[in-house]
Amino acid sequence: MEGLRTAGSPGPLPFLSQVRETAEMIKIGHSVFALPFAVASMALAMRAEGRWSLRATIWIVVCAVAARTAAMAQNRLLDARLDAGNPRTAGRALPAGRVTRGFVVALVLASSAAFVAGAGQLNRLCLLLSPAVLLVLLAYPYAKRFTALCHLWLGVSLGLSPLGAWVAVRGSFEGIATPLLLGGAVTLWTAGFDLIYACQDVAHDRAAGLFSGPARLGVAGALRLSVALHVACFALLALLYAVNPDVSWAYGIGLVAAGALLVYEHSIVSPGDLSRVDTAFFTLNGLVSLVLGGLTVADAFL
Repeated sequence: MEGLRTAGSPGPLPFLSQVRETAEMIKIGHSVFALPFAVASMALAMRAEGRWSLRATIWIVVCAVAARTAAMAQNRLLDARLDAGNPRTAGRALPAGRVTRGFVVALVLASSAAFVAGAGQLNRLCLLLSPAVLLVLLAYPYAKRFTALCHLWLGVSLGLSPLGAWVAVRGSFEGIATPLLLGGAVTLWTAGFDLIYACQDVAHDRAAGLFSGPARLGVAGALRLSVALHVACFALLALLYAVNPDVSWAYGIGLVAAGALLVYEHSIVSPGDLSRVDTAFFTLNGLVSLVLGGLTVADAFL
């Protein structure tokens, strides 16, 4: 069965139109969430190594984009029937029948292959670890079907990117404390903002028997947990500033700016008003990543 469309809906679009629809469906632009942190970890690793490599930079970016594309396409594929039953997501390309399941399966396979191939271009350790990383990423869509820790699972999926970038540069786990702190912060940050986003679907998730945080804790409880996760995230970022001699004033400015953005993010959402969830989720978190990641890169090369 190629699609989920109803009898009266149009068939799948031509190939190039499906490419455009799929790029929108998997939100290619939202690579901005994890990619700056991967690049920041890469820059710190290169500073520790005392060298800069254009080749490694290119392949790290390729791997980061390929991994995210595979994970998002897999998520949309496995959630297509759930999306069809949710008024907020029923218009997405797969449930609406504008893109075929076969097309998205091919994208998952091609992106996964590109990720493994890219890892092989970096070093042997990256190649050996790439299947385990893919397993974490591609299994994520199943998480909300059996655990309310699904938001943390998503966090781990993004939090692996600084670790991967570090190993890509150094070829070993030497100095792993730096990417562990950065990856831990990304994990908590992602889980926190995903809880905010999931508050929009609390009624659907409960009706569908899904184990999201808001379905389990209620909107108010989920928002309180999100605050706690973001406080812990800030604490890890501050600890990185305190213990790593390779970060200084530029990272410190980014840290303060990220903290201010997170405070503002939580000030514009409440159990009684979720109207600005998109601003909190997309705009502000994109700024957190760009500002902190960009200033960390600048710090590494100053």
